[in-house]
Amino acid sequence: MRDILTGLEAWFDRDETFALATVVRTWKSSPRAPGAAMAVSESGEVLGSVSGGCVESTLYETARDVLADGRSRTEVFCVADDDAIGVGLTCGGTIEVFVQRIGRHDFPGFADAARRIRGGESIAVLTETGDDSRTRRCVITEDKTSGDLELPEDDIENVRRRLDAGESLVYQLQSETVCMVEIFAPPPRMYIFGAIDFAAAMCTLGAFAGYHVTVIDARAVFATRARFPDADDVVVVWPHRFLETAPVDRRTVLAVLTHDEKFDIPLLELALRSDAAYIGAMGSRATHERRVALLREQGTTAAELARLHSPIGLDLGARTPEETAVSILAEMMKTTRGTTGLELQLLSGPIHRDAPAGTGRPLECTA
Repeated sequence: MRDILTGLEAWFDRDETFALATVVRTWKSSPRAPGAAMAVSESGEVLGSVSGGCVESTLYETARDVLADGRSRTEVFCVADDDAIGVGLTCGGTIEVFVQRIGRHDFPGFADAARRIRGGESIAVLTETGDDSRTRRCVITEDKTSGDLELPEDDIENVRRRLDAGESLVYQLQSETVCMVEIFAPPPRMYIFGAIDFAAAMCTLGAFAGYHVTVIDARAVFATRARFPDADDVVVVWPHRFLETAPVDRRTVLAVLTHDEKFDIPLLELALRSDAAYIGAMGSRATHERRVALLREQGTTAAELARLHSPIGLDLGARTPEETAVSILAEMMKTTRGTTGLELQLLSGPIHRDAPAGTGRPLECTA
């Protein structure tokens, strides 16, 4: 829902009711992961997608029915079903989609929940998934619970523990009441060190990929908002000083583009001992060798050095800043998601795979 939140808020603010379809569960090689959302307004406008185009036409009609009678519905699309093949789920797998009506009377707390999500708070929205004329909901934050869906305290604490994990995910809570749990964590952080032209391209791609992007450079003349309009933050400070106090967790990615030893070495000493999911540094192979030698002199261990991606990026033949940014982002995705980075045609098995264990992946059923 986060991807279409701005549009949903606009509908809600002008008192236009809408139907929201959310992927709740997937099996095998489904086209979209749990949490993918599509919305249909009373006027017939559509936002988002749940399958990349396979089942949207059918869901549009379901959404219109939900808007008409207010009754939530669950739809399951599978390649094994003639109906699913008829609507075009040719990419394989199965998706379960929950469709609910949202408006001022259906979900009075929507505006507050949306504001919290947009503001970067960790928040969970629990929605009863039974086909009923009145859908009940519960909103859980780190310090309070609100809404008309009452749940056992054990279930609430279980959801709060997932909030603390800092992962966005969607799953079904099998309790006294079966409900969809949507956890919205703050966007993962991307720190870009070095206010150069490559950094500007990284800002654009990083923001597009859903990161909260910060550019850091000690040189005020280069680190300006005008040069990096796509960055969420531009900070003028020595890179290692920034990293001494900046929040870094296992979703954070770091791109060190300064390729200047006076910046790189103290910064990488800290970075390689942090919880960051990815640390990459720009420079030639000769620069990398000297950088590694200097880090060893400073006491950086072999295990820590093994975390460094340098020269940064995948071998895509990148030349321009924009192409290089694609190369770097691709390596970030490969590393944080534990994939091969090979061409899909050279691999077998499902195209869409679970994240590695320990990454807080969505709970999916097996069948």
